[in-house]
Amino acid sequence: MRPKLVAGNWKMHGGTIQNRELLAAIVAGTEGLSGIGLTVCVPYPYLSQAQSVLQHTAVSWGAQNLSQHDKGAYTGEVSAAMLTDFGCRYVIVGHSERRALYGEDNHTVALKFKAAQTAGLIPVLCIGETLDQRAAAVTEQVVAEQLDTVIDLMGIDALAESVLAYEPVWAIGTGKTATPQQAQDVHGFIRSRIAANSRGVANELQILYGGSVKANNAAELFAMPDIDGGLIGGASLVADEFITICRAAKN
Repeated sequence: MRPKLVAGNWKMHGGTIQNRELLAAIVAGTEGLSGIGLTVCVPYPYLSQAQSVLQHTAVSWGAQNLSQHDKGAYTGEVSAAMLTDFGCRYVIVGHSERRALYGEDNHTVALKFKAAQTAGLIPVLCIGETLDQRAAAVTEQVVAEQLDTVIDLMGIDALAESVLAYEPVWAIGTGKTATPQQAQDVHGFIRSRIAANSRGVANELQILYGGSVKANNAAELFAMPDIDGGLIGGASLVADEFITICRAAKN
């Protein structure tokens, strides 16, 4: 049985005082939750603070993005090696907001995946379709193309050292909600597509759900056979909410 993973994505939120309070509350509230993975992906300026607070706890930390380049004249970019300097374990790659707002295409995302793994980080590869793509019934085609670009560059075995996160972009901030079965259907498709290349990788790979997971729907989502936890956005900024989600993953 695959262990569950709950990953908080703070996006562009935070401040040193509220971060300290939030992290302390998460550590205290999840103490003793063995058998699941817990991590928070914080903005770059707060990686040092996360490292300081979370080291020697069961909660790991990571970043929300990275450059595909190792070093060079790339003003404003952050390399994988810089993230490892702060003890990061995970880094989010290809988040829907990076794709939509900053034009990251499948090839760029695959290069970032490669940069993360080369540095020893675990990439959390985000894939998913928009509302228009869902309406056009091309969900599986879109998800397959996003996934296949990484496999073509890195090989199927690289997925064994990664985490996937399915984000139905149409269910984030649109007022529409993906049912647990809708989420499971796509998770099942993703796992079966990987299994066509390697059943072993498919069986072990953690696939998270990233479509507005809340305290009141986490348990039902996590009960689905191919949903191995969640990539949590807004709810990860509220300690009680995030802790409840983590407990749902344990149960």
